[in-house]
Amino acid sequence: MNQSQRHILHTTLFVLLGVAFVGLAIADMLIGPQPIPVGEIVSSLWGDVSDEYATIIYKLRMPKVIVAIVAGMALSASGLLMQTLFRNPLAGPYVLGINSGASFGVALFTLAMPMLATEASWLFDIGLTGMAWIGSAAILLLVMVLSRRIKNIGVILILGMMLGSAISSLVGILQYMGTDESLKAFVVWTMGSISNVTTDQLYIFVPVVATGLLLALVAAKPLNMLLLGEHNARTMGLRVGLSRTIIFISTTLLAGTVTAYCGPIGFIGLAMPHLARMTFRTSDHRVLMPAAMLWGAVAMLLCALVSDIIARYSVMLPVNTLTALLGIPIIIFVVLRNRNRQ
Repeated sequence: MNQSQRHILHTTLFVLLGVAFVGLAIADMLIGPQPIPVGEIVSSLWGDVSDEYATIIYKLRMPKVIVAIVAGMALSASGLLMQTLFRNPLAGPYVLGINSGASFGVALFTLAMPMLATEASWLFDIGLTGMAWIGSAAILLLVMVLSRRIKNIGVILILGMMLGSAISSLVGILQYMGTDESLKAFVVWTMGSISNVTTDQLYIFVPVVATGLLLALVAAKPLNMLLLGEHNARTMGLRVGLSRTIIFISTTLLAGTVTAYCGPIGFIGLAMPHLARMTFRTSDHRVLMPAAMLWGAVAMLLCALVSDIIARYSVMLPVNTLTALLGIPIIIFVVLRNRNRQ
């Protein structure tokens, strides 16, 4: 495939994903327990909506759509960062234990410090997010230190999973010691949800994730150079330490913030980067990074839509169950394809 054909392919795919993105976002706004006319959804974009639907659109559905988009982009971007940094196709915030670290931080805040967790909403939001950042950053830093000493990527993957299991045990101890009220809140949080983020919380959630996404886009060129190995990247003039720091901060902001507000959502960060590679047929992160973000947003919007459709006839399913059903087949395909190439 020559450069012209590749450009046409990428442009076509971005247009198709953009159409799917807009279509799913509108469908998520329309579908729910209370049907809303299309005209009201369009009018809401300009702030002109009837009082009958204003609360439903602005307080319930629009925040959910925004969270689905932002969370999908964040998880996919962090997954691509991890897969390239550790040069491991099965790396990701969920598999490497980064999500578990964020979960442990949230567990410490909600279960071990219930006095702080029940204070003013602004203190709760800052504390929850801050503890998730600390937990995810600690695990990521530990995995990065281990990756410098242990070159076998399979061993790093196993160690990440073991760290996640160890942290899950610590979370179990905190659950056992927590109060009934804090335990109930934490268990509901672990199921994963994009519907519980309020409009006020978006003022923290969106800017922080946007900062992480911007850093991920800045890291696109260094990631291309890191594909050649650290030694070659240094000879090409890359400041490897600075690049690692940018990737480290970006992943912490993305995975930590999404986990804090939406719960531990798995498989989006692991599967969507692979889907971007398979569809766009490139290893250039200047294309892959926005492609993975767009695929992540589309996937989360699709999961939200399926959840809403099921809820109209049955019960609301946790988002984790739907992301697993969507992501696991992709991961199985990737594993089988890599095995056949060996």
